[in-house]
Amino acid sequence: MFKTFRTEEIIILGKFLQEGLDRIIQKSSKIKDVASRIDFLSRNFLDLDYVESTLIGDINIPEVFMINLKGVDCFTFIDYIEAMRLSGSFPEFKVNLRKVRYKSGIVAFENRNHFFTDWRDFNPDFVNDVTEKIRAKKTIRVQKTLNVKEDRTCFLPGIRPVQREIIYIPSDAIDVSVLNKLRTGDYVGIYSTLKGLDVSHVGIIIEDGDKIYLRHASSLKKHRKVVDQDFKNYIVGKPGIIVFRPI
Repeated sequence: MFKTFRTEEIIILGKFLQEGLDRIIQKSSKIKDVASRIDFLSRNFLDLDYVESTLIGDINIPEVFMINLKGVDCFTFIDYIEAMRLSGSFPEFKVNLRKVRYKSGIVAFENRNHFFTDWRDFNPDFVNDVTEKIRAKKTIRVQKTLNVKEDRTCFLPGIRPVQREIIYIPSDAIDVSVLNKLRTGDYVGIYSTLKGLDVSHVGIIIEDGDKIYLRHASSLKKHRKVVDQDFKNYIVGKPGIIVFRPI
């Protein structure tokens, strides 16, 4: 395991060696099709442990630039994949992770993209919100104040609440037409009905023949790792989805 400890960054590569990870990123950069590139990169994360709270920083603790590939949660998983798909080497990955994870690439707790729709608003060069394009007539628009709970306290103390319009496809509108428009590499957020949140979970769409899977870091006790699950079965009973497509 390769580790670097400095005041401003911590790197823990877990099962990966830096040279091996560099080879994976270099190989992926030669895959011209973005969907295939994301599939290739994320496949290397299958069975990686689910671990929450791997980042360092809050209102009281200075933010540290963290790469922890010993384990991921659902959001750090897509953070790493998106940064890798933009890169041609491990050093480039470090640079791009800063851009993907933080507004303007500035490492600070208040600059971290804490919400899925932060990607839409602050990473427009990387992803497009295609939710409405996929299901224009059946999408639902909701105005939310992100980070403010029902009791008026904040999910994340120190992060300024933000007014945001959320567009999502309700699960009962996810029919064959919608499924046919999803693409491998699409980043999907599971819409949250809780006040103050945009999504409750995120993952990556993977197509395999006539099957569609959600590749994600699952916190469920029976998984606790990065897995592929049948998307149609997974979405049953969920409120709906938000879909961002990599550019």
